[in-house]
Amino acid sequence: MSHEVLAAPDCQPERILVGCRHAQTPTAQGPPMRLIEVTFPDHCTSDVMRAVEEAEPVFHRLFEPDDDDIRLLKVFFGKDDTQGFIDKLQSVCNGSDNWRILILPVEGTAPALDKPEDEKKQKRVALREEIYSDVADGADLSTDFFLLTLASTIVAAVGLNADSVAAVIGAMVIAPLLGPILAFSFATALGDGKLSMRSARNAVLGLLVGTGAAVVIGLIIPVNLESEELMSRTIVGIDSIALALAAGGAAALSISTGVAGALVGVMVAVALLPPAAAIGLFVGAGEFVFAARSALLLTVNVICIMLAAQGVYAFKGIRPRTWLEKKSAEGAVRNNIIILGLLLAAAATIIILTQTSVLPDMDLPE
Repeated sequence: MSHEVLAAPDCQPERILVGCRHAQTPTAQGPPMRLIEVTFPDHCTSDVMRAVEEAEPVFHRLFEPDDDDIRLLKVFFGKDDTQGFIDKLQSVCNGSDNWRILILPVEGTAPALDKPEDEKKQKRVALREEIYSDVADGADLSTDFFLLTLASTIVAAVGLNADSVAAVIGAMVIAPLLGPILAFSFATALGDGKLSMRSARNAVLGLLVGTGAAVVIGLIIPVNLESEELMSRTIVGIDSIALALAAGGAAALSISTGVAGALVGVMVAVALLPPAAAIGLFVGAGEFVFAARSALLLTVNVICIMLAAQGVYAFKGIRPRTWLEKKSAEGAVRNNIIILGLLLAAAATIIILTQTSVLPDMDLPE
């Protein structure tokens, strides 16, 4: 296909290395580089090119229309100013058919780009579309989700009962329960009702499957009440709230900046499945007081993750594209924060009353 070069930089790169990894790894060079490929009807060309000129990319190349009057545009960004450009493209093309935007992370370029003077002031934020693609996987209900939840529950239950730290940590890492909760908070930030419902459904079903499987295990095998790993899931304090808030914020930050690898540490720091498995084991053994304490720990973890994630997404400026969607999302975020705040206050009150022996004593066995 022939093409016309409408713009080029003063020193055009000889080659661009486009990575195929979905999640981006941050480097010392600052915000991520991206190559945006856009296909759109020829009649949108003037508006599209106006958006390109306003975005000031490193370079762009526009190809001539094909037999169907569809043009291809390639735009290379060397700094993290891509979101505004993509939003404008969607506004321009929304009334037309046969358009698509592809977002490709660029791993490197030769020759290297000059660093902008204001690079230190730039916040690293993944594109809204990239985050959506990442978290939407957590809202997909599939056989693999249930099998992974069931397998991690078995590992957690056996590890808790056998007082095996390694097994419990393994269950924390492989459990898929953190994804739906982060997806729910992200969907709330965007005012996406469908994604919110799917995420909430997955989170609830995952916890029910995990707890139910652990109940069955608790009915089959003798529950070891001398296991430190198991009994530690009945200990809830104010420090549990602080830990869950910090870990929830770290989880949302890793998603919003494209550093998905940090999620492994978050999964271990604030575990969701071990408390759920502990609830099931205690219920199966008839130890309902301990089950209630584990349920309180699980509730605190879930609330804090969602609340911290909501705050991080707001701080990072993750919001819908259009004005109407922004107003709707602002209301959803506000209501969500109020409800979560009230639930957390109630949980903190229960913790304080329990620790000061206002509620019935539930001391752990020696």
